[in-house]
Amino acid sequence: MILTKIAATFDGGWATGSLVGPDHKEYERLRKVWNGVADRRPAAIVRARNSGDVSKIVKLAAQDEFRLAVRGGGHSLPGLSTCDNGIVLDLSLMNNVVVDRASRVAEVGGGALLGNLDAAGSSADLVTPAGIISHTGVAGLTLGGGMGWLSRRFGLTIDSLAGADIVTADGRLVQTSPEVEPELFWGIRGGGGNFGVVTKFRFRMHPLGPVLIGQWNYPPATFRTALASYAEVAAKAPRELTSAVTLTSTNLSVTAVWSGSTHDAEATVSRYGRLAQSGSGKLGGLTFLQLQSRNDAHFAWGRRYYAKGGFLQDFDEHAIGCLLEAIADAPTTASELYILQLGGAISDVDEGATAYSGRQAGFYWIAEPVWDLADADARCIAWGRLAGQRLSEISRAGNYVNEQADFGKDVAYDAYGAEKYKRLAKLKARFDPSNVFRLNQNIEPAS
Repeated sequence: MILTKIAATFDGGWATGSLVGPDHKEYERLRKVWNGVADRRPAAIVRARNSGDVSKIVKLAAQDEFRLAVRGGGHSLPGLSTCDNGIVLDLSLMNNVVVDRASRVAEVGGGALLGNLDAAGSSADLVTPAGIISHTGVAGLTLGGGMGWLSRRFGLTIDSLAGADIVTADGRLVQTSPEVEPELFWGIRGGGGNFGVVTKFRFRMHPLGPVLIGQWNYPPATFRTALASYAEVAAKAPRELTSAVTLTSTNLSVTAVWSGSTHDAEATVSRYGRLAQSGSGKLGGLTFLQLQSRNDAHFAWGRRYYAKGGFLQDFDEHAIGCLLEAIADAPTTASELYILQLGGAISDVDEGATAYSGRQAGFYWIAEPVWDLADADARCIAWGRLAGQRLSEISRAGNYVNEQADFGKDVAYDAYGAEKYKRLAKLKARFDPSNVFRLNQNIEPAS
């Protein structure tokens, strides 16, 4: 019925997008999303090419109460960029990125990937701070907040957002910025895809300058010593430097990224290579673009994932103990606990300035099992939930909606807290009172 409705709606006028149903030769390829756990079969996949296509599909879904999933990069951990028996609005053809060097502004299509954005800015030595896996979608990352290697220097991705074009639940194309629909602009900076489909982002870009990257590995016998030393070194890091640790059952990986100048860069980054004896690694030898795609193969499409994350105020002995206890039971050698240092420019922005919550946290952690076979689903997901629960007990209030594989009202409420959730619910009632955009970390419209 959905296919028939779409075909009838666009008969004679559907010239720009493409419609893919279960019998189409490309259906099996196009229905797949990044997380292999989300194996779903939509009734129709619509590949939009412009905001007009998006508007038509949104109005149709709202009118006939069809389930609607919006797919930018397809990286939703809970699989919310696809659905069974509904419509997948696929934005992947809307992936154009145009950089204006003079104004240092990038216009980015709603289906662009982080790799598209990074590549477009690199020739001009310009960047917008974003995530760490290049096949992630710009839209999903941005709407949740966006954190990565440059966040301590330039802030979250949303802190470089200058404006956006968004198709709302009634099919209107609305522009939003600090001056135009400012409340909507507040909401899309952390509130996820609750308020519409963003068809274009406008980002400020920043001069990157020199970059120095260090990467080191430490064996299990040194885990506790290396993590304690890391905490001491990270506490003294300037905002030009961002570091992260990835802990698996067999290895502790430490990455330190310095950008913007060369003064004291080598001496400061080198400290992360001396956290314990028996460490191995190197300083330099990696460009920023290479760093941005370094994890692409490990987090490849079709593997199976679960994640739960949270904010730590301090990286102390208690946190280290929780990490070591959790990783000891990891279900696969690919499963990991990831910790990214925050602070710097992220904390310069007032907590109430955006829907994103967690500005004053010192670190963000993710418990993320990674596996390949469906028969390991229960075991791996159970570990992810238990490890996440252990770390949640010592974490700050608030959370980052992009890194939660579980979903529901409780997840969204916990992410924002009572005051922000109430404000977001009022905004939702204004722009999406029927909750057309409900396949996300959903905010229910205020009654």
